[in-house]
Amino acid sequence: MSRSCYTVECRSEASHARLGVLETVHGTIRTPVFMPVGTRATVKAMSPRELEELNVQIILGNTYHLMLRPGSGLIRRAGGLHKFEDWNHPILTDCGGFQVFSLAPLRKIKPDGVEFTSHIDGSRHFLGPVESMRIQRDLGSDIVMAFDECTPYPCTRDAAEKSLAMTKRWEEISREQPLDDHQLRFGIVQGSVYHNLRAESAAHVASLDFDGCAIGGVSVGESQEEMFDVTSFVAPLLPEDKPRYLMGVGTPKQILESVKFGVDMFDCVMPTRLARHAAAFMRGGDTLPAKAGRFAEDFSPLDPRCDCYACMHFTRAYIRHLLNVNEILGARLLTIHNIHYFIALMERIRAAIADGTLESQGDSIL
Repeated sequence: MSRSCYTVECRSEASHARLGVLETVHGTIRTPVFMPVGTRATVKAMSPRELEELNVQIILGNTYHLMLRPGSGLIRRAGGLHKFEDWNHPILTDCGGFQVFSLAPLRKIKPDGVEFTSHIDGSRHFLGPVESMRIQRDLGSDIVMAFDECTPYPCTRDAAEKSLAMTKRWEEISREQPLDDHQLRFGIVQGSVYHNLRAESAAHVASLDFDGCAIGGVSVGESQEEMFDVTSFVAPLLPEDKPRYLMGVGTPKQILESVKFGVDMFDCVMPTRLARHAAAFMRGGDTLPAKAGRFAEDFSPLDPRCDCYACMHFTRAYIRHLLNVNEILGARLLTIHNIHYFIALMERIRAAIADGTLESQGDSIL
């Protein structure tokens, strides 16, 4: 049986948006929440102290990458992922299914898991529900994801049906595997863009009584409209008393709309990846090309409406200079700024749900 780890404190009267509290042994998470991605036991360019200063509540790690380097056994001997990376707050680990999905030319799917070739050195490995849950137990994360198969886009109905049948079997096996006492277990809804398959998957995940429910198989090439269609359909089907996690999403606009659909948790590499590509998120949800020549003598902050460390201390001209001479600090400052933007966005969204103004504010909240 799942534990009572999640409480819905407030619901919007104009949408499905809700405020919640998710309790873990490493801290309380207030939802809706954005989770920066720390694939290889680090959020790129950021120290744990900087993440704390940005009010980050929870970060991610990834089973696939950590099993290859440095190995989950080493991390367990180090005291688990929290001690290994000196992060004393909640961690969610992805099961590795999406990464294996992205290695299509290097993998072979079998009834009990996936055999694949390492993208690093060509070595052969096997990952299935038993292995994924064992690795995540070694990592000691607070939230463990069931092992699934992520369907590609486009995907025929026949292929989606076969994939879902496999995911359901793997989730049942994942549910049975032993974890450490503090670890929560989330199931994942699949089914591509087909409503009947999504409904079947949602019912199956609910029947297994996971501690939380995720919507997977989105942001894999489909249009934003199709992603919204799937999310708005699935979220209300999930248990009211469990946190709902939309995997791999997304842009500020996508997050805002999905909160209104009833989603509680989000992750995306966008803040850190776009920072490394010299893009800064701005109030309103658009991005600023910080390396552009027009900023060579612009001595204003990246975003005059932002109070992050980068905007309070440095100018567009200085950050552009750093980027153009390939100084690491340029990418670091943009990463600080972008993560601050996403964390502050979630704070604004939570405040708006609490005071009943989320829907009336529209996109001005971005």
